[in-house]
Amino acid sequence: MVGRARLRTEGTLIGPPFTMTMSSYLSQEQRDRYARHLVLPGVGSAGQEKLLKSSVLVVGAGGLGSPALMYLAAAGVGKIGIVDNDKVSSSNLQRQIIHSSSSIGIPKVKSASSWISKLNPDIVIEEIEEKLTNENSMEIISRFDVVIDGTDNFESRYLIGDTCEIQDKTWIFGSIHRFEGQVSTFNFKGGPNYRDLFPSPPPPELAPNCSEAGVLGILPGIVGTIQATEAIKIILDIGNCLSGELLVIDALTMDFRRLGFSFNSERERVTSLADSKEMGFSEIGAKDFSKRRNEGWTPFLLDVRRSHEEQISSIGGTDLRIMHLEIPSRLDELPSKGDIVVYCRSGQRSDAVARFIADSGLCNGMIYNLVGGINSWSDEVDSTVIKY
Repeated sequence: MVGRARLRTEGTLIGPPFTMTMSSYLSQEQRDRYARHLVLPGVGSAGQEKLLKSSVLVVGAGGLGSPALMYLAAAGVGKIGIVDNDKVSSSNLQRQIIHSSSSIGIPKVKSASSWISKLNPDIVIEEIEEKLTNENSMEIISRFDVVIDGTDNFESRYLIGDTCEIQDKTWIFGSIHRFEGQVSTFNFKGGPNYRDLFPSPPPPELAPNCSEAGVLGILPGIVGTIQATEAIKIILDIGNCLSGELLVIDALTMDFRRLGFSFNSERERVTSLADSKEMGFSEIGAKDFSKRRNEGWTPFLLDVRRSHEEQISSIGGTDLRIMHLEIPSRLDELPSKGDIVVYCRSGQRSDAVARFIADSGLCNGMIYNLVGGINSWSDEVDSTVIKY
């Protein structure tokens, strides 16, 4: 049963009022629900109460976020935040098991929230239907004890890592690529962070997401479940977490390897988030782009999808299509003056490309990523443009 919703500026809360007051006892219903935890050494009643008063933010309600959200809710984590600005599509259902066919077209935040609220009405769910950005990450992440990264792009991972370093919060990283998964716990009790392992992001051609490279559908379930396990151990203060270790999972050989890494004492600590606009990069929504273009703005419109996607649909006025993996070798085809707007299907590939172009210093204008890509253009501007 879904509890009453309370709207707040930072998101939507679903469920009973959340307080940080530790109860001295569990209700009989809770004792029945969490019975297997109560007899478990290291958990018991005190540990279950810790879980019920804890809060975890899951960024991304996709392949990794699905199992993580399910097991966090089942375990009785008292407050769960879900950040995602995407909608469910049929191609998600091969691996994003928190959604169903009836969820297609629904915001992932709403779909995931509905599922876990039915699983456990004890918990409070904060729905944050927006993208995590430089502008909102500090405020959103500050409201939670632990963060789980369920994203699929380097931009978000660096943002989560930097924000958590500033706020001294622990976060659990997960990634998937074809048949391989990776998990690590960063910034745990002053331990190493993401930039200690990966100092800077790779260029776009070395960072394909699962829509480009493919992924074994069950692999996110393995990785996301391990991420939830790490979060629960951290809350309960039991066992050893993957701080300073990268767990690498090969689903083809069932080989699990642990690779050690350490805190880089020479790395400058992150003390503030960079203002992306100062670096020549920004984002623009479909409605804003359409409005400004109708008012006479004439940016160079760059499509970074594959050729077969262009045949499905395109945004009118597109100046050039270069597949995102080819951008580094074809920068000279882009204008050196004026603004550039980059788009793809959902805004993920174009985000990486726009940042890469901005960092290259090629253009003296602003480089914009079209948020939500061609699918948002179809939803908000021109419904005749086919979504896929």
